[in-house]
Amino acid sequence: MDSVILRTEKLCKSFSNGGVQQHVIRNLDLEIRQGDFTVIMGASGSGKSTLLYALSGMDKPTLGKVFFGDAEISAYSNDQLALFRRVHCGFVFQSIYLMDNMNVMDNILTGALLVQKPSEQLNAKIRTLLEQFGIGEKLWSKYPNQLSGGECQRVGIVRAIVNAPQILFADEPTGSLNSASGQNVLDAMTEIHRSGQSIVMVTHDLKTALRATRVIYLRDGAVSGEYVMQPFGEDDLQSRRNGLQKFLDQMGW
Repeated sequence: MDSVILRTEKLCKSFSNGGVQQHVIRNLDLEIRQGDFTVIMGASGSGKSTLLYALSGMDKPTLGKVFFGDAEISAYSNDQLALFRRVHCGFVFQSIYLMDNMNVMDNILTGALLVQKPSEQLNAKIRTLLEQFGIGEKLWSKYPNQLSGGECQRVGIVRAIVNAPQILFADEPTGSLNSASGQNVLDAMTEIHRSGQSIVMVTHDLKTALRATRVIYLRDGAVSGEYVMQPFGEDDLQSRRNGLQKFLDQMGW
């Protein structure tokens, strides 16, 4: 069995809205295993993104604990959390946060140099990753406004994985893309999962969720159910779709 890379104990997250406490995550126990492609689904307001932020150290829980391996990251200071995210995590969001005044190579180098020293090996690694994800050499000197949305998102994925994070977090990474660009991004995510990358992704989209090996369904801030699948491409796509759709129907999706 794969080892557990992330886990929560009685995780709770509340927000105050006009003096009223809103309980978004409620006593949630969850384990994320090394090498899994975990997708978090649920209705709007079910706590999907809030859970992602708590798991990744982008936000602290109100109560409960989050562990990365044996380390309780929910007890870390803000500076410790920043270092944890920089060294151990990669992030891909729906909004594509590339620096407009930097070209493709510099956007990736800016993130990489927070962890690694500049070297020809680092430059070679970036070039290899860009080629792997369909960003050819003619685009390396281009700026974000000269690229398509899908190209920008794939550059963002390269930036997220260039430091070999233990876990990659993605929040609706295809939400702002058209169908063709979204397909390219999903193919890129699937490829890096096949290489052994652990991924936790939030999505509301069935086509995106089909890439998972495990789907966690949230309802009112608690785990309502989960569904386990073979790695994408190792089973019949229609059967895969039917099985996941049946699960989601049972969850009331």
